[in-house]
Amino acid sequence: MGKSKVYFTDLRTRPGLDLMTKMIRLVKAAGIESVDFDGKFTAIKIHFGEPGNLAYIRPNYAAKLVDYLRSLGAKVFLTDSNTLYSGGRSNAVDHLDAAMNNGFNPISAHANVIIADGLKGTEYIEIPLDGEYCKAPKIGTAIANADIIISMNHFKGHEQAGFGGALKNLGMGSASVGGKLELHCSSQPRIDTDACTGCGMCVKYCSHEAVSMVTSGKGRKAVIDYSKCVGCGQCVAVCQHSGAVMGSSSSAEELNYKIAEYAKAVVLGKPHFHISFIMNVSPECDCWNHNDAAIVPDLGIAASFDPVALDCACADIVNAAPSISSGNRLADIIGREGPSEGCCHDDHQKDKFHRIHPDTCWQAGVEHGEKIGLGSRDYELVSICT
Repeated sequence: MGKSKVYFTDLRTRPGLDLMTKMIRLVKAAGIESVDFDGKFTAIKIHFGEPGNLAYIRPNYAAKLVDYLRSLGAKVFLTDSNTLYSGGRSNAVDHLDAAMNNGFNPISAHANVIIADGLKGTEYIEIPLDGEYCKAPKIGTAIANADIIISMNHFKGHEQAGFGGALKNLGMGSASVGGKLELHCSSQPRIDTDACTGCGMCVKYCSHEAVSMVTSGKGRKAVIDYSKCVGCGQCVAVCQHSGAVMGSSSSAEELNYKIAEYAKAVVLGKPHFHISFIMNVSPECDCWNHNDAAIVPDLGIAASFDPVALDCACADIVNAAPSISSGNRLADIIGREGPSEGCCHDDHQKDKFHRIHPDTCWQAGVEHGEKIGLGSRDYELVSICT
């Protein structure tokens, strides 16, 4: 596969040229109008943000894109699937409340919201793929039935995948609850008993009752029952002491392989286009009810027909950017640690996402995405001057 084009615009503005207008000019330059939207059900796959998290994409951008796509004849809706873990988006009632409260509603975002996998996350269509890891990904029905897929991705770190971008938003975000179980089943976390303080946060927030506290010679420590654990990673996200950590890098790689296959199932046989916002680059996913301080300044917006190339370009842009030198997770790590060890790639010391989440390997996802024909890691970055 040859070089894919990734289009990029910075965040500089002037009177008469706001960021939303720049986004529309970007997608036009990237060729989105080559897609026939007339009368087509067009799913905008976007993360609505967990209640309490403020790093998600502002609904103003969604509204501008909705209006533009409608002008091309599209039947547009905003969508996401329910979460595997407990929280504010684990069923359609709570999920819709979260979306509405965060501004994703017909008034603010100019489109209806449809939770793709239904009330309890059980409404899905199996997409025959015969992948190496997933034979028939379970994709939320509303997404599977859409004629066109547009992803709006908040590019940021992720505690299991390394970072969250287009592949993560498409693959994990479009999976039904059962699909998320399939994705997570090989990436179960573990307890570092030396770091565990016995605070009980992991027990409180595990929705599958897989974590308990046991007192032994080392004191009160968390223990995971792997017959119940589904690998959702909630214990890793809520632990403030690095006591709950992800498993081996091989399981992290397999998770990214599966995400790539699910992403391919989402766009299989359909026109698709992808927009990534390199803003509020927080260290962890928008799925958690908080967002830590950004690790780099806001950098820009990128767009492409190729989700693999888009993720690679966004990662390169972040890794080439100066870090914010204090007041964030990456700055804390750089201040207290020497070179990290154990990544599957030689350039890991320069990789901001691996420094934050050393047990992850995001490169595995884009490599597998390229292998299965989802896109190309070889890209040309085209800067749009507006």
